[in-house]
Amino acid sequence: MAEPSSTSFARSRAGRARAWRLAALGAATLAVPALAIAPLGDNAATPVIAPPVAGKVAAPARLHGAIASSDVQALVQWVMASGDNKRLPFLVVDKRHARVFVFGRSGELAGTAAALLGLGRGDDTVPGIGQRPLSAIAPAERTTPAGRFEAAIGRDLEQDVLWIDYDAALSLHRVIVGRPQDHRAARLASPSVLDNRISFGCINVPVAFFDHVVLPTFTATVGIVYILPEQKPLRAVFAMR
Repeated sequence: MAEPSSTSFARSRAGRARAWRLAALGAATLAVPALAIAPLGDNAATPVIAPPVAGKVAAPARLHGAIASSDVQALVQWVMASGDNKRLPFLVVDKRHARVFVFGRSGELAGTAAALLGLGRGDDTVPGIGQRPLSAIAPAERTTPAGRFEAAIGRDLEQDVLWIDYDAALSLHRVIVGRPQDHRAARLASPSVLDNRISFGCINVPVAFFDHVVLPTFTATVGIVYILPEQKPLRAVFAMR
């Protein structure tokens, strides 16, 4: 579910058209700085940005030493072996470990970071939730749904976001302040994954990670987002053999 600053935009058909137009036309793609890989803890908020790999096709995808769960590894290997990403950049959200992984078209890791996710536990979207006011959404309904989505960079009322499911008002964006009592920045920086469930469903990531990894990877192209389930089996959500 879109965060409060995104709600009006998410209700606007004109805004929806603009989001996909921007993805199709796109401004100039930003360059990813060649930053060193930082040590990665269980839920380190410091983004890990992989150095660019020129002229190589990753088969299987390379994780550059980043810590990833067995589900993430299995999903990424399946994506690369099956070509499910259609040679498009892709992003994997591991809800159980509150972490995001971004990959280029050839499967090279662009970066990984901690994430904030929907307050509600579950793998499905409540029907029609994108058209409901935030005040009418119960805590249990604030889920980050599992599945495969075509995503594109667009805008809400205040900033650029990665729209994942426009009809459900689901996006990935820079961490917002929100209500002061939510302490979103502190939750994102915490080494524990137990406090990363706070949003209406949208995925919050560190500002630097969005600016230097997500934007460069998804600017001027549509990409694929895979959100791993937390209650269902992996193969019940994705067409994996």
